Amino acid sequence: MRNTILRMLVALTCALSAFADVMPIADFDLQKMAGKWYLVGFATNAPWFVNHKAGMKMGTAVVTPTEGGDMDLSYANLNADGTCWRMTHLAKKTETPGRYTFHSQLWNNDNDMRIVDVVYDDYALVHTIKTKEGVSEVLNKLYSRSSEVSDVLQQKFAQLSLGTGILADNVAILPKNAECPEV
Repeated sequence: MRNTILRMLVALTCALSAFADVMPIADFDLQKMAGKWYLVGFATNAPWFVNHKAGMKMGTAVVTPTEGGDMDLSYANLNADGTCWRMTHLAKKTETPGRYTFHSQLWNNDNDMRIVDVVYDDYALVHTIKTKEGVSEVLNKLYSRSSEVSDVLQQKFAQLSLGTGILADNVAILPKNAECPEV
């Protein structure tokens, strides 16, 4: 029993250190991040994802910088029935460039989002710690300027996800999907 508790504490410490160790990329430039992105990769151990990942498809995100340096994020995903699912967040800048926080009204959770790697005309790797009722979960996303993503980039996304405690089975490259019409 004592060894089991000790192992659980070690695992928890490792998980918490994975949360703390992920830092945003140096010299992040929000203006260069602006524009349309395809959400091509999604990784989390959250139970809802495990139960729904088979039906998930690629969507789009539009990043719009605000005058105050915050990030307006608008997501759109075409559903199988032809309707569009949309969501918007205003991510507030922090003292650390590349790190933003926001509260999701839809999911009722607090989000600590970090842009951990970006080539502004190609891809972005985003690490988010989502906290609800004292329980934190990691969500990593791979954004691309096109709906195509290289094997090298897929591997880079998988390495980030595995390094932040996400199980290999919970790292998904999303299948292509038609886009929602512009609003």
